[in-house]
Amino acid sequence: MTPMLESADAAPARISRLSARLRPRGTPPMWLVVALTCAGQFLVVLDVSVVNVALPSMRTGLGLGEQGLQWVVNAYAIAFAGFMLLGGRAGDLYGRKRMFLVGLGLFTLASAAGGLAQDDWQLLVARAVQGLGAAVLAPSTLTILTASVPEGAARARAIGTWTAVGAGGGAAGGLVGGLLVETLSWRWVLLINVPIGAVVLCAAAWFLTEGRAGDGRRLDLPGALLVTAGLGTLAYGISQTEAAGWTAPATLLPLLAGPALLGAFLAVEARTASPLMPLGLLRVRSVSSANVSMFLCGSAMFCMWFFMTLYAQNVLGYTPFEAGLALVPSSLAVILGSKLAPRLMRPVGPRNVAVLGTLVAVAGFAWQSTMTADGSYATSILCPGILMMLGAGLAATPLASLATSGTAPEEAGLVSGLVNTSRTMGGSLGLAVLSTLAASESAGSATPQALTEGYALAFRVGAGVLAAGVVLMWVWLPRRAVQLP
Repeated sequence: MTPMLESADAAPARISRLSARLRPRGTPPMWLVVALTCAGQFLVVLDVSVVNVALPSMRTGLGLGEQGLQWVVNAYAIAFAGFMLLGGRAGDLYGRKRMFLVGLGLFTLASAAGGLAQDDWQLLVARAVQGLGAAVLAPSTLTILTASVPEGAARARAIGTWTAVGAGGGAAGGLVGGLLVETLSWRWVLLINVPIGAVVLCAAAWFLTEGRAGDGRRLDLPGALLVTAGLGTLAYGISQTEAAGWTAPATLLPLLAGPALLGAFLAVEARTASPLMPLGLLRVRSVSSANVSMFLCGSAMFCMWFFMTLYAQNVLGYTPFEAGLALVPSSLAVILGSKLAPRLMRPVGPRNVAVLGTLVAVAGFAWQSTMTADGSYATSILCPGILMMLGAGLAATPLASLATSGTAPEEAGLVSGLVNTSRTMGGSLGLAVLSTLAASESAGSATPQALTEGYALAFRVGAGVLAAGVVLMWVWLPRRAVQLP
């Protein structure tokens, strides 16, 4: 054989050996899986809050009206909540890694489109597509993490890290948004997602391994459409309460249509052979009780950042960046609580840790409700903010752990989506209700004293909701995770 022929014959073998050297081998390190899933969750949660401080600049740049500004936030939140169950089930049936990549890719592309938008409708469409990408991505982050980490102390620590990063993303939104708006422009609150998303996307495609617990069943499209339409319509009605009032047709019609669509969804799920959400899951005590608890906690704690930022800027006169900076200790507190929770769960039990965390948050909300128009930073923002977010971090980890540990592997993605849906829908409803109460208390006045009275009422009601949550957790949450039969 000639050297040329030998070289030609050897080329495929050399390419094969090179490919083998370049391909990742075996299971990726656990820390890398945790890092990638937490990065995805950070982006999803960050985008819920990062645009708030950029809204005035968006209005100037694109000529948005008040209703348009509202939908910059709501387009993301509604799509996020409405498609969450679909995203979780798609991960179970078609592959968790695949849905992670699809969701993150869609989220990153939509961020670029929103940052480059030249008209208001382009920005709103981009925000809705971002929410869709987040709904596909978010359940996969928790499912990949729980599937990769053995149940027990290691998984509790991993979920604690996931919770802390997610909470940190929401907490950092105001600071990051204020810094980007003041140093660059409002467009960068969206464009910043592009390089981060691209890096995480490449790393996840290379290192993560595929995990599919499903049996190849087709996705329940009728159920998916009904639950998405129901949640989306209900979320739309909730978003209209502040702008149009509770009795306006634009509010009442979707508030009535949403539950009707959800009722139709339950009827379809009870009859279909391959349901999107097997109703038997709701009979699992750990799943139902943890999700209801998550809903109640989210309805109060999600609003903390919103009202604290408004109080700092509208009453105390902080700039957007200063308001975000003022909440940094609270951000650190929620991370601390999330990291402490796994250490307490083993000796104390997840139910007791969730109750303890919620009680700490109740104390913080009660303290915050005593705010005054001339309050100091230490007593009106720093200390109560730390208590509220320390409690939030302590409560979220055991609730997420209880909700996911009692499920069969083929339902893990669905339950992960349900956890995020409960928290997001609770936050949307709570924000709409508490905003309406605050506006009613201030009676349309924009004076610092009137605004403070409205914000204080919101925190008093939030403390009451969390106190009710404490009772519910103590009575309903199981002492230990319940496994499905």
